[in-house]
Amino acid sequence: MQRIAKFHKVSPEQFEKDWLDTFPQSTPEEAAEIYESIKLPKRATSGSAGYDFFAPKTFTLAPSETIKIPTGIRAEIADGWVLKCYPRSGLGFKFRLQLNNTVGIIDSDYFKSDNEGHIFAKLTNDSNEGKTLEVAGGSGFMQGIFVEYGITVDDEVTAERNGGFGSTG
Repeated sequence: MQRIAKFHKVSPEQFEKDWLDTFPQSTPEEAAEIYESIKLPKRATSGSAGYDFFAPKTFTLAPSETIKIPTGIRAEIADGWVLKCYPRSGLGFKFRLQLNNTVGIIDSDYFKSDNEGHIFAKLTNDSNEGKTLEVAGGSGFMQGIFVEYGITVDDEVTAERNGGFGSTG
């Protein structure tokens, strides 16, 4: 297996800023406590393709509810690779948990962005069976899979990213 990436936590300052922006009812002390409990993504088994992302805090989603989660994680990825994020299989199967952008795409140059490449997940419980989803803090809710990609022979892009979602236009 090629080793093409490394997960890091964003800085405590970046996490606090993003957490308080997302959850304004929280306090800086709560954000600091949550930050300390963040675990880096990891595979569950040697045959797993996906790296599990762990919930920084317990959350509950009733059918049709949405939540945006600052994960506290960033990914340093080799050129020519991308991290694709999906709901954990069991949560998608049992609760129709969906990422709002269907598949989260984390490009290799996102790591260098002004927000430190902080990975967010916006999730919706799309259950049509009336099921409420509860994810305990520290348990897996999303998985990321590294995928190699190619570019066209006439590609001449030289622009560089300096932001998060939607920053490339």
